[in-house]
Parts: sequence; structure tokens; C-alpha cells
Amino acid sequence: MSYKSIIVNLAIDAPPAPIVKLGIELAERFGARLIGLAAADVPPLVATGDGMVYEGEVMQIQHTEIEKRLAELRAEFERLLPASIFSEWGQAVCSPTRFLSISARSADLIVTGSEKGGNVFRAVDVGSLVLGIGRLVLVAASNVEPVMAKTVLVAWKDTREARRAIADALPLLATANEVVIATMDTDRDKSIRDSLADVAVFLEHHGIMAGTELIAGDPDGDRLLTFARSIHADLIVSGAYGHSRLREWAFGGITRSLIEESGINRFMSY
Repeated sequence: MSYKSIIVNLAIDAPPAPIVKLGIELAERFGARLIGLAAADVPPLVATGDGMVYEGEVMQIQHTEIEKRLAELRAEFERLLPASIFSEWGQAVCSPTRFLSISARSADLIVTGSEKGGNVFRAVDVGSLVLGIGRLVLVAASNVEPVMAKTVLVAWKDTREARRAIADALPLLATANEVVIATMDTDRDKSIRDSLADVAVFLEHHGIMAGTELIAGDPDGDRLLTFARSIHADLIVSGAYGHSRLREWAFGGITRSLIEESGINRFMSY
């Protein structure tokens, strides 16, 4: 397995170069084509300082401004791209989450930033994306650098989502210098240690040597992130655990912490 088609999502309000360079590094690493995408939408209503709401001309101006910015992002994407990489471009004036979700059917891996601010008209909703896209999602750290996956932390839980995430991440794990599989040890159950050992053997069969670690205490996202920083992990591989499609109640604590984290690259599968 490898990633042969990679989408890199460019946020309309973020500088494009860091995320494009990450996409280029991954495309070169895996011999993949690189698809650049960008989208933003016009809010259906626009409130003025006088409290009035207008449509029509104001919305058309915003539409034109978005199209201008999308053209700038395309030009920057094409300028940065080396001739050795086969590429495509897509853009739209619509919901960025919806556009990326639709476009994902043509890709193995989605690379996006974790823009904060909650403006669903101008940035991807990472939570909705991970739960609904049906593809692998790499959420880049805010200080993203081209070289990644030197030390990878696999956040293990004996569930379908975690098993799927590890299988999906095999190409990245195979390029890492160090892989550590860690799980929360809530009750010192021997089966937890056995499951860690089984995952390590599974990875070994794929030529990946991995260490294992039990993190004491109840499942907690902050504890997992603290451990990730202690081993200088630059990528966390995790299943995403969704309980509801309503955003406020969508995630368990660890998944929510990983989505909100911005200092480490996160590879999430659902």
C-alpha cells in the first residue's frame, strides 16, 4: 500500500506555502500526484454596522473577493510545485468542508491545516471532515515543516477505528525513524499488554520495528499529548471516535484534544 493521490487543502485566510511544501514533500516521498484545493463561501446574510441585513450587491462583492483570493492561491500552488510532480487544481465558492469532502473521493490521503476561529464559510471543520470523509486525514501542525514522521506515536485502543488508523498509516510508519505504540493503562489489565504486543508484531511483519508504552491513568487527551512531547513525536496516529454528528457532542475526550491540538501533526482515520 502507498499513497498515490494526495489532496492538499489551502485555507483561504492562511499563507499557502507551508501546507503546499508539506504536500510536495509527501508527494515526492510516495511518488504521488498532488491535488491542490481551495474553497470559501459567502455567508447567506451580511449584517452592517447599523444592524441592517443586505443581500445582492454586498454578497456579489464578497463572491468576487473570494474568487480573486482563490486565483492567488492557485498561482502560489503552481509556483511552488516542482515540474517533477504531476498536479491538479480545484477551487469553488462553496463550503470548504463540503468541497473537500466531495473531492476526497479521488484521493488516498487528505492534508489540511487546523485553522481555528470557527468560521465554517472560510475554513474546514476538521471534526466534521474526519467523521464524514471516508478517507485518511493528516491534520498539519500550525508550525508545519516539510520533513515529518521522524518519531511517530501510535495512540492505541483496541477498537475498529484504531486498527483502521494503523493499517492506513503503514506507508508513513514505514518511513519513520522511531515508532512508539502507547495506550492508557486504566486497570493494569493483562489484555492491554497483550494487545500492545500484538500490534507490535503486526507492524514487525510489515518491516516496522516499534516500541510499546503503557501510560498510567484514565484515558485523557492531555496526558497523551504530554507523553507525545516527552518522546519528541512529530506525528500522532489515532483512530477518531465519534458518538454523534452534532459537533458539540461528537467526540470523546482524547479525540477532541487531538483535534484541538495545533503543535503536532495528527493522522486520523475513522
